[in-house]
Amino acid sequence: MDKLKEKFKMSYFVANKIYLFIIFLFLAAQDLTLGFYYFLISIFIYAWRALKASVPIGVDKEFKSNTFVYKRTKNKDLKLDIWYPSKNNGPYPLVFFCHGGGWISGFRNQPNNVSWCKYLASKGFAVVSIDYRYGYRNTIEDILSDYTDALNYIRENSKRLSIDKKKIVLMGLSAGGHLSLLYSTYHTHNKDKKEMEGIKAVVAYYSPTDLNDIFVSENKSIFAKFATKQTLKGSPIEKEEIYDYYSPIHWVSEDMVPCLIAHGKLDTTVPFKSSVKFAKKLKELKIEYTFLVHKKGVHSFDTKLEDITTINILERTARYIKKIIET
Repeated sequence: MDKLKEKFKMSYFVANKIYLFIIFLFLAAQDLTLGFYYFLISIFIYAWRALKASVPIGVDKEFKSNTFVYKRTKNKDLKLDIWYPSKNNGPYPLVFFCHGGGWISGFRNQPNNVSWCKYLASKGFAVVSIDYRYGYRNTIEDILSDYTDALNYIRENSKRLSIDKKKIVLMGLSAGGHLSLLYSTYHTHNKDKKEMEGIKAVVAYYSPTDLNDIFVSENKSIFAKFATKQTLKGSPIEKEEIYDYYSPIHWVSEDMVPCLIAHGKLDTTVPFKSSVKFAKKLKELKIEYTFLVHKKGVHSFDTKLEDITTINILERTARYIKKIIET
């Protein structure tokens, strides 16, 4: 029975909330006005949940952020927020944080990201949360250049911003974790010491490490497949070399910095096996890594679940960053 329940939870019907669409069609067929109200209520509930999403560890103190424009593009100014610890004794070690959203959505100061920034700031780290251009109008190279430019902005202005540029941990959720891993695997593989200067480790939560895994049969997320195709401008069949090139696992070398990987086994957006493969590759090359697994975790489990396992993973992540920074 438990296996049947698990399969049902990971089916297209549940993973893509098709049941909500069926309810909408049924209500609209009965009464178009009723269907319209149902649609509005569904949007409201979704927005409310998104606005309330946060890590399940409360932070007692108030933390405020400072916002900076790190890059000006043709269509918009790209910004980053810096969250500082309450203690005024910088320069501070830095967690360079990158949001998720399938490369086509999300933003630096949405509630779940802010909750992470406050939580990490409460542990004594400065946290930079960045925006970047989206993949539906831009290329993956554009996104990677934004990531690099934001990081370089912090390095170049580290003294003014009270950041210790010799103590940086890259961190990202989902697509943001992919960018963090790709930046670090690519530059360590190519022995680009300047680009890796000061970077002590990478923390990646439920991130795709092999972009081909998004399209395996057991992955049920229509959104993940659509977002990946939009960002890479084609399917893995059409652009096999591109998918390999922009997959972090393709660039892992013996020079890779230590990693913390966190993933839920019930993830229907980014397959759990993507992190398993990456951890195996790190192990083969004798790279220091920590793999935190939530047996009942879904995608974004860190802000969707409030169980003891989630709290333990968050606390272990903070301890890991602290230990890495101090070595």
